[in-house]
This record gives sequence, C-alpha cells and structure tokens, in this order.
Amino acid sequence: MLLIRTFVCLSLLLAAFPATAATLVPPGNRSATQPPVPAASASRTRAAQSTYDAKYRKVYELLKNDAQLRAKIKAAAALYSIDPLHIVGAIVGEHTYNVDAYDRLQTYYVKAVAYLQTNFSFSHNGEAIDDFVQRPQFSKCKAITESYSLWSCREAVWERDFRGKKVDGASFPDNRFSAVFFQPFYAGQTFGIGQLNPLTALQMSDLVARTSGLPKLDHRNAKEVYRTIMDPDLTLAYVAATLKKSIDAYRTIADFDISKNPGVTATLYNIGNPDQRARALKAENQKLRAAGLSPRLPAENYYGWLVNTKLSELKELF
Repeated sequence: MLLIRTFVCLSLLLAAFPATAATLVPPGNRSATQPPVPAASASRTRAAQSTYDAKYRKVYELLKNDAQLRAKIKAAAALYSIDPLHIVGAIVGEHTYNVDAYDRLQTYYVKAVAYLQTNFSFSHNGEAIDDFVQRPQFSKCKAITESYSLWSCREAVWERDFRGKKVDGASFPDNRFSAVFFQPFYAGQTFGIGQLNPLTALQMSDLVARTSGLPKLDHRNAKEVYRTIMDPDLTLAYVAATLKKSIDAYRTIADFDISKNPGVTATLYNIGNPDQRARALKAENQKLRAAGLSPRLPAENYYGWLVNTKLSELKELF
C-alpha cells in the first residue's frame, strides 16, 4: 500500500509540473524572399548550361517516376522516426543547387560499383588520415568511442590547430577537414542520391549500425565508405540518420522542435555541424531573453527556403 500511495503521489506531482516541451518551429519559411544562393552554386549551374528550376524538375521527376525510390525513402524515414519529407527535402536541395540528378536510380548503383574499381585512400600529401589523427594534438579525442563525437572532436582539432597553419614544418590548407582529407578526387565532392560527404557518413556510422544494423564504416577503407554513400540501398540510412541527428540536437540543446519544418532540416543537412549551431542559437537566445527580447527561431537558408516553398508539391509524392 505504501508503494502504491508513493506512486500515486509521484504521478500527481509530475502532472502538476509537466516537462517543458521544446518550442515548435512552425512549417514554412521565416524569410519572405529567398536568401542569397552562393556564387559557387550559380557557377556550377551555368557550367552545366542549366537552371535551378530545370534541376529541380529533374530530381522531382526522378522521385515522381520511381515508386521503388519513394518506398526506400519511406522505409528509411520510418526506421529513424522522421517524416519522409525531411529526406526528400535533402535530396531535392542537393540536386537543385549542387549536382544534377541522374535520370534513373539504377545509375547510382552503377556508380557505386565503379568506385570499387578505383584505388584511393583518405589522406593529404601522402599522410593517411589514420596516421594524421595519431598526432598529439588529437590526444583529447582518444578516449571517445562514439563515432559522431569522435569525428566531431577530430574536426574541431583540425579547425583549431591545423587549418591554414604551419605545424611541424608542414603547411596545411585553409579548408574544411572533410575537403582536405576525405575527398581524394577534388575538394567539395559529394556522392550518391543524398550527396553525402564521407566525413558525415563516418560520423553517423554508430547511429546507423544501431538503427539499421549495417556494418560500421572504417576510415581506413575509403573504397567501402564511398560504395556505401553511392549505393541507394545503404546511403538513405545515413541521410535519415543525419537528419535525425539535427532534429535531436536542436531539441536537446536549443530547445526547439524542428521536426515539422523540412526547410530547416534541409538547411542543416546543407551546412552541417548541428550541435555547434544549436549551441550558438541557444547562447544567442539567452542574450535576447536577458535583454527582454523575443528569441530567434531557427531559420532556413536558400536551400531550405526552396524546400519549404515546394513542400505542397513534394507532399503529393507521398
């Protein structure tokens, strides 16, 4: 009886003081007009003698005409407990502003096999990434075992201690960690239906292994990493995991629920580092509240703005 009374009292107490829910970021764009599109995206589109609208229509037609692809997207979304429109938004944004979509899903499988026939590794100036991260600057990361935290730690060390600096007599490029070590053919290269960066895939490896049961990725096996992000049967799990990570980061760190706004999740898919950005937004809003001002909601960039603008059309696919 005492145990029952204690449980009842605890239940009443919890009901009287409910947990504070994260602030819902409503659907739609915060900006009335599209934020500026980077010059690099415009240059790529001109070089391909195309337009953003033409590239959007091409990826939309791929999604519309391929029921198998839509089924794969729905399955991946369900496994990671997210709306499939988050995955669709990431795919649409990437293929509108970065590379053209292929006409058929089968082409992505062909490309995946082609990379297995190429010899390459993750390295810079002859130094393999596995050797590079053994340098003493990375000692703070050694105790970390979870893939997202481990590679985020290593990325932060690169930014602080190596990027654009001369270390032990060697000069390092003023460029992103992913571009210097994880894109052996040319910087800025991403792959597959989700246009994933190899470093992002490595970060998501543990979450995907737990949720989808896929083998963990190994940075010493670059060919397998590339095959994974090129193969639609494998890469959609990594796309879904990346989006899920952003939603969770904004809920737990910045106290915002972005799960109903595919434009915001597409923006984070595009720019990366959701934990860091969520912490920055939290700090900014603490200052705004202290000044008696309203907090700032997460907002879309040019990429996410398009996704939200096209949302009614994209919903028709599902």
